[in-house]
Amino acid sequence: MAGRGTVVQTAHGKVRGTTRDGVTAFLGIPYAAPPFGPNRFRPPRPPEPWDGVRDADEYGPTAPKPGYPHPYSRLLHDPDIPGDDCLNLNVWTPGGQGLPVMVWIHGGAFRNGSGAIPVYDGRNFARDGVVCVTINYRLGVEGFANLPGAPLNRGLRDQIAALEWVRDNIAGFGGDPDRVTVFGESAGGMSVTTLLSLDLGLFGRAIAQSGAGAIAQDPADAMLVTEEMAARLGVEPTAEGFAALDPAVIIPVQSAVAAEVAALPDPGRWGATTAAGAMSLTPVLDGDLLPRRPEDAIADGAGGDVDLLIGYTAEEFRFFLMPSGLAAEITEELVGLVTAGMGVPAGLPAAYRDRHPGLTPGELMATILTDSMFRVPANRAAAGHAASGGRTWMYEFAWPSPTLGFGACHALELGFVFDNLTGEPGGLAGPNPPQELADRMHRAWVDFAVRGDPGWPRFDPSARAVKVFDAPDDEVVGDPHGDDRKLWD
Repeated sequence: MAGRGTVVQTAHGKVRGTTRDGVTAFLGIPYAAPPFGPNRFRPPRPPEPWDGVRDADEYGPTAPKPGYPHPYSRLLHDPDIPGDDCLNLNVWTPGGQGLPVMVWIHGGAFRNGSGAIPVYDGRNFARDGVVCVTINYRLGVEGFANLPGAPLNRGLRDQIAALEWVRDNIAGFGGDPDRVTVFGESAGGMSVTTLLSLDLGLFGRAIAQSGAGAIAQDPADAMLVTEEMAARLGVEPTAEGFAALDPAVIIPVQSAVAAEVAALPDPGRWGATTAAGAMSLTPVLDGDLLPRRPEDAIADGAGGDVDLLIGYTAEEFRFFLMPSGLAAEITEELVGLVTAGMGVPAGLPAAYRDRHPGLTPGELMATILTDSMFRVPANRAAAGHAASGGRTWMYEFAWPSPTLGFGACHALELGFVFDNLTGEPGGLAGPNPPQELADRMHRAWVDFAVRGDPGWPRFDPSARAVKVFDAPDDEVVGDPHGDDRKLWD
């Protein structure tokens, strides 16, 4: 595969890519039919075949979603591309055959994001011998609301349909369908561990960045969110009721409810499983596709034949408190109220305060919720996977952004993983992020996909070896922040 105008035959028609510097990009390829009209709130269906050659030289439409509020709209470049054909994916390939494949699932709290975000450009993975794929999936109400009359977990089903497309078509782009690594961050990382727990047989390796297996809503809790949105919209809390409204009408109400859940995760109002993640719409325990919380299934051996690389950033939750200035408004009383609502065991905030006496209440909140939502669940997933015989590695991204107050925050590692610091979320990493750190981190991800080994000792629940990515040097540390982690045992 070389030269401009390369054409590949897929199961649904031919696509023409664009080649630059030895890498051919195929953008906006439909893997499923538009999820609107008769397909609204239904499982993904195959796309209609097309005649002739389809130019795949521009990103396809993105799923309906809100814009990020200020200041995150400046920090996170999340393009909004109109059109109904939003269940599409993008492929970057260096050509050849039998190459390892990496499939990226974007984050965004299950309500934002797409495969078209600039930092997710897969060109540098292809440069290094990997066929890279990024996907879109349904978000928010369209993908994850509990709507009686519609199947649950529609966005998760979209992800599976995209992986099935990869299985059936990637050989034409030079990829080996038996050498697939699925990777993702935040809601994408949660999706990766969820997919891992399902034993799908669609991938042999998985990388979960800043998202483990603790998030899944009870159907009754998810229904509380549906009923609140339906009441504000003046419709019945059913698939039929919501289908009467354009997504553009639903999204402002969806956003308002999501903001309320995040600001005060009250289990009495939203249910314990909603409050635990402070997210209004997530995968739901449906008794069918997703019968168990992912980390519980993984601990019992699900996904044990899949190699797992899992980790987090050292100061995840600063991302949600520092840029907005919210951290300065947090009081000790609010720390107790919010953490209790999210299911943090009684007594832990006081124990953290004793261990970290110099922190402001906002910094204390960030430290506790970094552990509650990211570090501790990642450790549980890693320990469960390793204890059941799965090959497991763990990392921590610890390089602190020079941008005031951000630290080693959520999403900061993305530009380093993709070796795409010019496309990383604006402002997060500052003006001169260390390229040598990107070289090392990107290479570890490539080595994991190619060789099944990122280059440091495997994780086991006794030694807990963790590769800590920092600048100028990395090191392997046994159980970093272990004293804090042990508070959760």
